[in-house]
Amino acid sequence: MVVNFKVFKKVSPNNMITLYMNKREFVDSITVVEPVDGIIVLDDEYVKQNRKIFVQLICNFRYGREDDEMIGLRFQKELTLVSQQVHPQQKVDIQLTKMQERLLKKLGSNAFPFVMDIPPSSPASVVLQQKAKDDTQPCGVQYFVKVFTGDSVCDRSHRRSTINLGIRKVQYAPTKYGIQPCTVVRKDFLLSPGELELEVTLDKQLYHHSEKIAVNICVRNNSNKIVKKIKAMVQQGVDIVLFQNGQFRNTIAFVETSEGCPLNPGSSLQKVMYLVPTLAANCDRAGIAVEGDVKRKETSLASTTLIASQDTRDAFGIIVSYAVKVKLFLGALGGELCAELPFILMHPKPSRKVKEAEAEAEAKA
Repeated sequence: MVVNFKVFKKVSPNNMITLYMNKREFVDSITVVEPVDGIIVLDDEYVKQNRKIFVQLICNFRYGREDDEMIGLRFQKELTLVSQQVHPQQKVDIQLTKMQERLLKKLGSNAFPFVMDIPPSSPASVVLQQKAKDDTQPCGVQYFVKVFTGDSVCDRSHRRSTINLGIRKVQYAPTKYGIQPCTVVRKDFLLSPGELELEVTLDKQLYHHSEKIAVNICVRNNSNKIVKKIKAMVQQGVDIVLFQNGQFRNTIAFVETSEGCPLNPGSSLQKVMYLVPTLAANCDRAGIAVEGDVKRKETSLASTTLIASQDTRDAFGIIVSYAVKVKLFLGALGGELCAELPFILMHPKPSRKVKEAEAEAEAKA
């Protein structure tokens, strides 16, 4: 049986250090995260000089615009999650993967393996979309594998002898579906008998990206008010945990209709409205949370952030959530009646063939 491995390769500017990794996306299963593993190959000169080589897992969190930075003020935190000395080798037991074993045989004695564990509570790879002509570094969370040479792990690295390879920490949709979302809201009016009732139901709790969302709406008008218009929308919630007031929402898909309206007192209405939240419809809007790898043209809206509990929220993370909101417009004097249902929007776990095709496409790019 022949086993093929797709390998990513990056060389330092001075051609003395080479990094090999077989993937750049690491799956977070909420309780455990796939380890970051790879191979570092050194030039003969570095081996003879017994140069110290270090590898680090860096989490880069930018929380402000690069253009607003001044001397001594940076809106960026660079967190070193894991540090290891690769050469000279330390006495550490490493459980090698098949890819590492194969590369060690092929690359010879100057190849050194490493394995780093990403903390389960570390934030997901999410960035906020910028304007079309903005080339500055985007706000959000990004991960890098950094390889450099120095006297100690705290030594300042030099650009010519440093490698930075971007990776992503991703979450895929769970296999188990949750309870079907449903809510009922009612509104009564001062000095008016009866009440207006709005019932909203989604056909399921978990949706995949680019999937059509069916919003089932039932309106029972037992008041003396008139419903003039109905609007359904999908809102993306972004919570920048570092700031106390860092929560905001963006409407990423909406549809409104007057069909069946005006809905007079004593009448009822049942309706299904369809919404498809996509990045293509929001590609020119700043502040939309997208997947962490902004260099990929086929990037999508950020997936819902799943966390084990509210106590494990990392202060340097961005929490993304989604909700369907339905509004009934009753005119200037009647006001509005709103109902909201949260749901999960994620990518399905790709099959092995899909992973191999994506890795091959990225390697060619």
